[in-house]
Order: sequence, then C-alpha cells, then structure tokens
Amino acid sequence: MKFSERLHTKLQPIWRKNHSHPFVVEMGKGTLAEEKFRFFMVQDYLYLIEYAKLFAIGAAKAEDVETMGRFASLLDSTMNEEMALHRQYAKQFGITEKELEEAEPSPTTLAYTHYMLHVGQNGGLSELLAALLPCAWSYWEIGRELAAVPGAADHPLYGEWIRMYSSEEFAQTAQWCIDLLDDVTGDASELTLQKLEKIFLNTTRFEYLFWDMAYNEAMWPMDE
Repeated sequence: MKFSERLHTKLQPIWRKNHSHPFVVEMGKGTLAEEKFRFFMVQDYLYLIEYAKLFAIGAAKAEDVETMGRFASLLDSTMNEEMALHRQYAKQFGITEKELEEAEPSPTTLAYTHYMLHVGQNGGLSELLAALLPCAWSYWEIGRELAAVPGAADHPLYGEWIRMYSSEEFAQTAQWCIDLLDDVTGDASELTLQKLEKIFLNTTRFEYLFWDMAYNEAMWPMDE
C-alpha cells in the first residue's frame, strides 16, 4: 500500500469531518452567510502568503532539478496567479486590496501556518510534503464533491471557489504532491512513516480548525 493510501484510509474518520463541516456543507447548498465567507477570504489570503513559502522551501530541499523546478513553478503560480484571482474574487464581497494587505491573521491562521513552516524548515522533503498536503488534497476532494451538488458550481458567490478547486489544473497540483510523497517514502522505515503520519494528522486537524474559525469569524477573544 502506498503511504498516501495508508493516510487516506487510516485517517478517514477525521478527514471526513472537514468535508462535513457546516461551512463546507452550507457553501455547497448556497446557504452560507456571506459575511462568513468574506471572513474566510481574508484569512485565506493571509494563509496563502505563508503557504507559498512552503514551495520555496520545497525547491531548496528538492534533490533533483525537475522537482526543484516544479516547486518553483508552484510558488510562481500561487503568488502571481492564484493570489491575483483571489484579490479579484474578493472584490465580489467588497474586500479591497488595501483591506487584504492590512488584515491581521487570526490565532488559527497564525498557528496553522507557523506549524507548517516550522515542519518544513526543520524537516526534510517528506516532512514538508506531509505538512502541506492536507490543504491541497482536501480542497481538491471538497471541490469535486461540491461540484457534484446540483447548481453549486453556478452559485453567484461560491461557484467560483468550487470551480477553482474542482478544476483539472488544481487536481494536477494536488496529485503531483501526493505522488511525490509516495515517491520519497517508498523506502522509509515504519518509525519515519509514523512521524509523517502525525504531521499529516496535525495539519488535517488544522484544516478543520480553519473552517471552524471562518464559520465563527473568530479572532482573538480578548479583542471582542
């Protein structure tokens, strides 16, 4: 069994909680409160800035030119394409570029991104992949599942998000990360696999916390 298959099978009960979170379910139904998605868009923008740094770290830790080039390409597309689309999409919700640039990260956004960067900087390529993969993989799966809901992909507010993450282009990115993790763990010891599994579990849990943070529009409690 490939390591990605082991992860997906073993962690399925926790994995599915992300898919069934009210934020995700209501987005698919088109009933999600607009202000919740607006909050999500701002925090997701801040998240992407830090997430992109993982691709830069991946390029530095890559052991061959092809892998290095692919990580560099992902960094470029995230910074110069995905984030540009994010800014354009945000305008539909009345979010200006100035607001995005001046926004403060929530405690969950800070914790999640700092954890991934800590793992990426202090571990090897396999640790970095285990940390970044739950985001890409779960968004791909969620995007496909929501796209299968009648009318969801055509929703005037949430349809663009669903189309983006159910697209073939995004699928290729997620699948490349999955395949690379399988490649680099092919000869790994059970002890190493258990360590990577814990990292993957932690970021899967952070994914849930991120949906929950957006649904509750949660910032620092003492500032409320």
